[in-house]
Amino acid sequence: MMLPAARAEPGQTPFVTALFTATSAVCVTGLSVVDTPTYWSVFGQVLLTVLSQIGGFGIMTLATLLSLLVSRRLGLRSRLMAQAESAGLFGGNVGGVLIRVAIVMFASEAVISVVLTLRFWLAYDYPFGRAAWEAVFLAVQAFNNAGFALYPDSLVGFVGDWWICVPLSLGVLAGSIGFPVLFELAREWRTPGVWSTHTRLTVWGMLLLSATGFLVFLAFEWSNPATLGPLDTPTKVLAAFTQDVMTRSGGFNTIDLGGLNPETTAFTIGLMFIGGGSASTAGGIKVTTFLLLAYVIWAEIRGEPDVVVRKRRIAEATQRQAVTVALLGVALVAWGTISLILLTDDVPLDQALFEVTSAFATVGLSTGITPTLPPSAQVLLVILMYVGRVGTIAVGTAIALNTRRRLYRYPEERPLVG
Repeated sequence: MMLPAARAEPGQTPFVTALFTATSAVCVTGLSVVDTPTYWSVFGQVLLTVLSQIGGFGIMTLATLLSLLVSRRLGLRSRLMAQAESAGLFGGNVGGVLIRVAIVMFASEAVISVVLTLRFWLAYDYPFGRAAWEAVFLAVQAFNNAGFALYPDSLVGFVGDWWICVPLSLGVLAGSIGFPVLFELAREWRTPGVWSTHTRLTVWGMLLLSATGFLVFLAFEWSNPATLGPLDTPTKVLAAFTQDVMTRSGGFNTIDLGGLNPETTAFTIGLMFIGGGSASTAGGIKVTTFLLLAYVIWAEIRGEPDVVVRKRRIAEATQRQAVTVALLGVALVAWGTISLILLTDDVPLDQALFEVTSAFATVGLSTGITPTLPPSAQVLLVILMYVGRVGTIAVGTAIALNTRRRLYRYPEERPLVG
């Protein structure tokens, strides 16, 4: 990103700008400190696309796939690394699942690219080459939940275009639901009764959060002159649907997020923090973590000895893992927000919390303050993006791998709680 060829104008890209952009791409976040279409050259934009693809697919997963393609076999180390990075997605058949993941990813991006290319070419009179390039760029960003756009206002100019917003939204949903759920739904979509607990939690959790977010955006922003107010009814519905989907981790925006009402901003921060499904291209603490905590609380309130989801008892190690991931996420967001305020002079608390949560959850939405932040604050966001993409997964994997059976137990103690 620091090469002169990556920048549209003469000169070299500053180190912090290059570091921020590269981290945002590899961590599939989408936050940017410069205007993507004008600052970066075609080479720079292609590099962003490649980095986003690598980040969404997974660095170790991609390396394992390349090893498989080159040597036609996988060693034990490659299998273990791929399984660790993907939260146990592969099971015993690493090679077969890797190929299926690649097929799903590239097929989804190809379908979105074709639809967008035709729309840009036929409806907006783009030259075919430009239409194809922008379609491919947006398709990769959508499925990988990265959120970079080739327009200064993201997708605000297409707020009422169903042929642009709906394919991109569906791409974001496909990438954020998680490959284990996609594969199980492909086999058992007609028989929800046999779904695994993970698939149940992910599907119903995402449906619940999506419906709630859609209604919240419509209710709170319907008459807001800075967002949905000036739009007609069908466009308001489309904008609320699109923004609800993108808030979970997509990173695109079709309305001005700086103009949101305070209550909508607070709800948006909550959705960003939760994120998408496990073993997906989305960020956040994940939907399953959020719902498991809800079940833990409900079981404690009712005085139940076990946490039960649809006649399945949840292991105590899984409960501890969910609590750990959630509390670490809260701690990182709180630390980041306080640090960002201390590093800047005039950033309000709500905007600081919004940017920090967007960085940690690798969402990429912004109220517009990111480019104006000093280099020290931008480096802080770089750290949060990296930790948000790698840290929670690493912590969850470490907890799972360190689980072992003890041959003894210490005496029980009951400190006062609450």
